[in-house]
Amino acid sequence: MCGLFGFYTPNQSFDPEPIIHKMSASLHHRGPDDEGAFICRKTGLVLGHRRLAIQDLSDSGHQPMSSCSGRYTIVYNGEIYNYRALRETLAKTGYCFRGHSDTEVLLALLELYGIPAALQKCIGMFALAVWDNHEKVLHLARDRIGEKPLYYGWQGKSFLFSSELKPLTFHPDWSGLIDRSALWQYLLHSNIPAPYSIYQNIRKLPPGCYLSIPLSELNRRSNPSPRQYWCLKEIVAHGKKNPYSGTTEQAIDELDSRLRNTISDMMVSDVPLGAFLSGGIDSSLVVALMQQVSEQPVRTFTIGFHDKDFNEAIYAKKVAQHLGTDHTELYITPENALQVIPDLPRIYDEPFSDPSQIPTYLVSRLTRQHVTVALSGDGGDEIFCGYPRHVFANSTWRNAQRIPPQIRKALAIVLSTIPADLNALPEKIAKFLRHDDVSDLYRHVVMHNLWPRETVVSLESALNETILNHARELDIVSQLQILDIENYLQNDILVKVDRAAMSNSLETRAPLLDHTIIEYAFTLPLSMKIRKNKGKWILRELLKRYIPSNLFERPKMGFSVPIASWLRGPLREWAESLLDEDRLKQEGFFSAPIIRKIWTEHLTNKKNWEYYLWDVLMFQVWFEHSRK
Repeated sequence: MCGLFGFYTPNQSFDPEPIIHKMSASLHHRGPDDEGAFICRKTGLVLGHRRLAIQDLSDSGHQPMSSCSGRYTIVYNGEIYNYRALRETLAKTGYCFRGHSDTEVLLALLELYGIPAALQKCIGMFALAVWDNHEKVLHLARDRIGEKPLYYGWQGKSFLFSSELKPLTFHPDWSGLIDRSALWQYLLHSNIPAPYSIYQNIRKLPPGCYLSIPLSELNRRSNPSPRQYWCLKEIVAHGKKNPYSGTTEQAIDELDSRLRNTISDMMVSDVPLGAFLSGGIDSSLVVALMQQVSEQPVRTFTIGFHDKDFNEAIYAKKVAQHLGTDHTELYITPENALQVIPDLPRIYDEPFSDPSQIPTYLVSRLTRQHVTVALSGDGGDEIFCGYPRHVFANSTWRNAQRIPPQIRKALAIVLSTIPADLNALPEKIAKFLRHDDVSDLYRHVVMHNLWPRETVVSLESALNETILNHARELDIVSQLQILDIENYLQNDILVKVDRAAMSNSLETRAPLLDHTIIEYAFTLPLSMKIRKNKGKWILRELLKRYIPSNLFERPKMGFSVPIASWLRGPLREWAESLLDEDRLKQEGFFSAPIIRKIWTEHLTNKKNWEYYLWDVLMFQVWFEHSRK
């Protein structure tokens, strides 16, 4: 796992060496073991790299790395899990390897097959920049699901790119103008969805895409559109047209075998390795299979809370005891969590306000004290229908669509009048009755749709709406899954985990997000994912082979912290200073009357605005940090 950066500045009027040094230093956390740079003074191109050594710890894994012919030079962040099999195949063609890193295998693939075909052969997570010295083309690429980040864009006369935004700010052409339309997107999502960033003219490369820019296009300062080499919607559609034809038991056996092989590949490491364990279905299954293929007890790590409403550590401990793992847990206090908050802008680099960012950082810090690589259960909910909205849509949506629209919407109004504290079910049903379009339903269920547009001051060129693409020809649950993967998973969960882990120089790997697992999952009938009003049915059945069901069958808890009470208690003074009316007016981003109104309502317990306030507070903290 590593960090990369680079820029193209023709006719450089500055010495690039000091700039490279500052950019590299800002990514030290992503790669504390080594650094390097490729400088082509003739073109003005720079490729920079920071290395966290995981495979082939010798100097032969140093980057930037050039292919044997010298045609390609690469800076690369990630892991190619099938690199050993690819290496064997490539060796048969006569390709001569100098070391044992997956980076060298990737370069060999580029030499023989070119960018799109090489990427399609790789199983893994990655972001990369490659300079083709023969064709004079710069290529950028990102893994299929978006586990590894990659920013790029024009600032003045320079084209910049990096794993994070930090290095870009050291370039002489950096302007750092805030994009208010992206700020609006942030309020809706609690994150800034790809392809946007908080800064004007800086974008995130979408997952499953590559970008190729010839030198001639760079000289014209053009910005070609990314091209897809893997498309989730096509994968889902293909799975529906070519469904799994075996029995239920065979499907479970197949998933067991596939996951076992995937996890075995992901456990290949030249440094200590462990796993996050929450005690839920996904992480418990990953750890159970890790223990099956490991000759020693797997190292597992859990964060606990003294507030029982937020504590899963007791369940994780029971799972760890049953599996016989080498388990480490740490119970944190509000003071521990509050100490993290000042570091959040540095860790997340742009506004990000999922409150579970705090425990995710803390469990990453704990884990890194013992191992360098950790496997996680991320992706299980999105791939195998683990969210209540999937289960609810499977029954309620289909039945609701049989009711005439006028009657359905009238029922939604009636149900919405029932106080939420009496029964949450009527409001859930109302949401599904209220909408005819799946993307509209998704906005209402998942996004912070209560923010008025007037919240952001001078929102002149805002996007009309969040881009939510989905395949209307698919069933409602598949559409929601696609929306979840391309929005919540990619822009929230994976960002949260990557930044929290890499800020601690910890590599994370997610077996359930292996694209071969995803492709298999979407061939399975919905009845193998949702059954008896429960999601992730096939994962539950597989887990029962290794763990008694009473250890994991319980209501979904999530991984968060009691922000609502903290804002009325230990965080009140801190929040008040950030939400000061004069300060809001002076900075000019948010409507002071709107923000002060919800702050007052929250403090007086009139309404719980914790997530909405956290959106604003995390922007305020980030903006304050960005000016230093």
